[in-house]
Amino acid sequence: MIRIENLSIGYRDKGRIHVVATHINANIRGGELTCLLGTNGVGKSTLLRTLSAFQPKLGGSIYIQGKELEEYTGKQLSHTVSVVLTERCDVRNLSVADLVDMGRSPYTDFWGTLGKEDHAAARRAIALTGIEPLTRRMMHTLSDGERQKVMIAKALAQETPIILLDEPTAFLDFPSKVEMMQLLHRISRQTGKAIFLSTHDLELALQVADKLWLMKPLEDVTIGTPEDLTLEGSLARFFTRKGVGFDQNTGLFHIEFACATHIHLEGEGQRYAMMCKALRRNGIEANSEIISDISIYITKSGYAICLKGQQIALAENIDQTLKKLSQLL
Repeated sequence: MIRIENLSIGYRDKGRIHVVATHINANIRGGELTCLLGTNGVGKSTLLRTLSAFQPKLGGSIYIQGKELEEYTGKQLSHTVSVVLTERCDVRNLSVADLVDMGRSPYTDFWGTLGKEDHAAARRAIALTGIEPLTRRMMHTLSDGERQKVMIAKALAQETPIILLDEPTAFLDFPSKVEMMQLLHRISRQTGKAIFLSTHDLELALQVADKLWLMKPLEDVTIGTPEDLTLEGSLARFFTRKGVGFDQNTGLFHIEFACATHIHLEGEGQRYAMMCKALRRNGIEANSEIISDISIYITKSGYAICLKGQQIALAENIDQTLKKLSQLL
């Protein structure tokens, strides 16, 4: 859908050119969800605005369906690319159905008259996003998650092969973030559209995205599947901040804790994993290979705390274990 060759992006401020990123070479394919990741200020929004033709590129080429972006007229581009921005849609006295219908504006006449095809396209978009129960509601009565679904339905009603989104999960609670990413992934699969979005929700992107674009200041954009980037070590290098670790086996990030104490832990399954997690949060590294005077044995009846091989306490749950252990340490 989109081919980018040696692209340079940035912006002009008071006559000066500020370069954000250079030498970007990539493809955005139909039927895939591509996520753009990077820290604040790295240029994610600048890249999206450039791909949307909201601001000019500094150099290189952007081809959309084989045609240079600059060769598109405004009307042609509105039939090819739809954009969903971060800002909340704060409108009143407008129904959900009316807002979705506005996605058909590139196809209507001066008066915005909707024909049968326009109404059919709007209905398809509403069905695809699952917002049928909301159509009679007014926009200002919706939750953030519902409002964002409506904005995506409006973009779908525009019937473009490409959808660009800037932080579509901003302002959403975690379950809504998950639902939103799953919805976009499903839409890309069912419609064959190329969906490209920027996000700060790293964990969700690692699990849902077909492709990742990793942006770091003054470096080339790193592109690949989450799995390939994991195997190459690119994701582990992406966040090198203190306290952030990357698990090469799961392909996910985690918080690292400084552990000054080490104890022996025997057990298996989920209770073993949860005990390791709780102890690590409290600055204690524990596993079955550590040799120490203090040991914890996970049994059917609870958690046995031993000192030099002798049981000194038995806890019913992890909370009690932590309290008894703190007294011992």
